[in-house]
Amino acid sequence: MNRDCDYIVIGSGPSGAQAAQTLIEGGKNVTMIDVGFRDEKYAGLVPDDDFENLRKNDKSQYSYFFGNSFETIPLDEAKVGAQLTPPRKHLIKGVDKYIPLESKTFVPMESLAYGGLGAGWGLGCYVYSDAELLKAGLDKDTFKNAYEVMSERIGISCANDNAAPFTTAHLKNILPPLKMDNSSEKLYNKYLSKKENFAGKNIFVGNPAMAMLSVDYKNRKKTEYKDMDFYSDQGWTAYRAWMTIEELKKNKNFTYIEKTLVLHFSEKDDRAIVEAKNIDNNETITFTCKKLLIAVGPLGSARLVMRSFPENVKQLPVLCNPYTYMPCIHLRQLGKPLDRFKSSQGQAVMFYDINGKNDDVVTVALFTYRSLMLYRLVKEAPIDLEGGRIIMQYLQSAFMIAGIHHPDNPSTDKFLELQKDINSFTGDKLFAHYALSTEENNKVKSNEKTVRKALRQLGCYPVMRLDPGYGSSIHYAGTVPFSKDEKYGTIAYNGRLNRTKNVFMADGSGFHYLPAKGITFTVMANAHVVATNSMKSDER
Repeated sequence: MNRDCDYIVIGSGPSGAQAAQTLIEGGKNVTMIDVGFRDEKYAGLVPDDDFENLRKNDKSQYSYFFGNSFETIPLDEAKVGAQLTPPRKHLIKGVDKYIPLESKTFVPMESLAYGGLGAGWGLGCYVYSDAELLKAGLDKDTFKNAYEVMSERIGISCANDNAAPFTTAHLKNILPPLKMDNSSEKLYNKYLSKKENFAGKNIFVGNPAMAMLSVDYKNRKKTEYKDMDFYSDQGWTAYRAWMTIEELKKNKNFTYIEKTLVLHFSEKDDRAIVEAKNIDNNETITFTCKKLLIAVGPLGSARLVMRSFPENVKQLPVLCNPYTYMPCIHLRQLGKPLDRFKSSQGQAVMFYDINGKNDDVVTVALFTYRSLMLYRLVKEAPIDLEGGRIIMQYLQSAFMIAGIHHPDNPSTDKFLELQKDINSFTGDKLFAHYALSTEENNKVKSNEKTVRKALRQLGCYPVMRLDPGYGSSIHYAGTVPFSKDEKYGTIAYNGRLNRTKNVFMADGSGFHYLPAKGITFTVMANAHVVATNSMKSDER
């Protein structure tokens, strides 16, 4: 089958959705190619009610909390994706079959879902500082405008507090902050009483900037704090990329093609050629287009580039935020119940600005723990299951989880290769190797020591450090880096893939540096920039 198109966007995640919207707003005809797995099993089973009421009264709660086959109860070693709830399990559906990855040192999460990994995004929004943008290879003036465009599109709730320079920074279109729960508010008030002391140590705490609505916005509803955010997207309160695509489908210039996996691309004359396969019937489909925008995430983009230039691109780099998390006991919350009505997402955020220049920052997301259920924590407790259950039950309301992200720079010890695999759907598999140098490891340990001390000063005591492995941050970049030279396996600074005329990379593949601040908001802004640049090149 052959299909001729105007603009093609590959991927429905945050970058693909925003690139497509920019192109549609620019008057272009857009075809989106996607696999697009959805949850067709559990979403309709989640009642429109709050967590506590459902736990007390719903006799069918096991279906969406544990799964009909109890498939979300981990019986072996915790893996990336183990924390996904039944209505989110489709995020990793088909990954092993269609985009296999082999590694002993790197455990990433990828997705073929409708809306990509953004369907499970933690919603944290961070504006990179001018210095971080420079290190990443992004133009600060261009991105100031792009960030504003994204903020207006998705709606961001945040406060103008001590954390704002690291979250919303210069953004003007900001909604009121979300309500902290009672445990997080106590911690935050403790910080405010000592903020000058913390500032002297370059530690800042405040409200997270979240793509979750504190007020009604456009056609979406404000949060009702039901603590069911890991199970439901009711009211479209939390922004998901598929919401943008649902709106785009109303436009006659937009076509969405699902259950289709792109294999590789090429060019002939002034057209890009895309070879894809339908995953249901194995039919090969050839698309031709004027402009091709690839937005399948840095790991997926690496596959496509190496598969499309097998003689010229044998290996590509990779960036990923090193990540650990620390379950903590918040002493002032012991014996006191959490607020019944609260958000499930991050309640507060801490930044350790290492040199005070906002260019080398450790990010700590702070969560209270309830709706993900105790069985996920009991397994990690350093005591037997029976005793752990009892102790965890009494400590649950005082638990606070500190998720710690560190910046990342490229090195020769972080790379990807495409290897043959005759048993796979595509005939290959991605091999990944990721290792920190001794210097990088020492820096991570030193920074986490500072974070632990700050947490204790806030009355929040870490009880263990859990390392889920490199790749578990789910923040990836830098696989097809920016370059001024027309080298294979690199990207021009306007987003065009070098050695091509009409192929653009609209995800975070080009970044030279990966700040510890969550990448999703910047990836969406970058997709808008690249889509705009692709239209400008069309006008020449």
